Amino acid sequence: MWSNFIVQPDGDDRIGVAGTVQGGGLAGIKGGRGQGRRVQKMSDSQEGKIKLAFFVAIIGVTLTVLGMGTEFWVELAQPKNFSGNHTCQMAYYGLWKGCIRTLFVADIDPDRELCGPAELNGVTNCTYFKFFTSGDNAVIFKKTTNKQLNLAAAILALLSLTMMAMGSICIGMSLSKGVPFFLKPASFCFILSGVLVLLSVLIFHQSVLALLSSDDSIPLHYELSWSVACVGSAGGILIFGGCLFILLSLPFSPWEKCFPHKNSVT
Repeated sequence: MWSNFIVQPDGDDRIGVAGTVQGGGLAGIKGGRGQGRRVQKMSDSQEGKIKLAFFVAIIGVTLTVLGMGTEFWVELAQPKNFSGNHTCQMAYYGLWKGCIRTLFVADIDPDRELCGPAELNGVTNCTYFKFFTSGDNAVIFKKTTNKQLNLAAAILALLSLTMMAMGSICIGMSLSKGVPFFLKPASFCFILSGVLVLLSVLIFHQSVLALLSSDDSIPLHYELSWSVACVGSAGGILIFGGCLFILLSLPFSPWEKCFPHKNSVT
């Protein structure tokens, strides 16, 4: 690298050349650039609030995975005396798998008119749906599923998991870097994942109604089960967690803005 030179006049009007230190000039330039790129660091209290909000979101993620991985989304029950023998049948299924369960009528509560509940001892036959492989509809008690609705519910559920993963990555980067910049993308991901989860539940409910209306030869009673309760609760928790991240990403505290602190004058 060539040194920088400054031409200076001498006392007798002759021109002299003075060398300058290049490192000092570069250090000054770098120092000026560094001052212009200051990154706002989060405080310890703000980091604690972010971890608490992330814990709330993790609860929603856990409930979503639990609900999606189980097949107790809906229970379909025949009248317990429909077959006219000592056994009756009921079915339950979720996004990926359906089960037919045969129960003994003697084990059912005498005051109960329907076959069930599924927790009783019986014989279970479970099969995975072929919506994602051969594209065939499933037949449950002579009733045919609507694969378009079932596929839509499953795809929305998978998209919600993707958004949860992206939101978790944003929170991890925010905590590791110590900057609140990634809170807004994380809030968007978690709120969108909660909305997708709730839409998945709604579309699944429509698929159940379509299944029941496909055939009337066997009377069935349906009831949404505990897996739907987990997923529905997870959707609300995820939206709430995303809103918490939005509040934490603001440059001011909403509570201080609404209720300003008044200093007492002595």
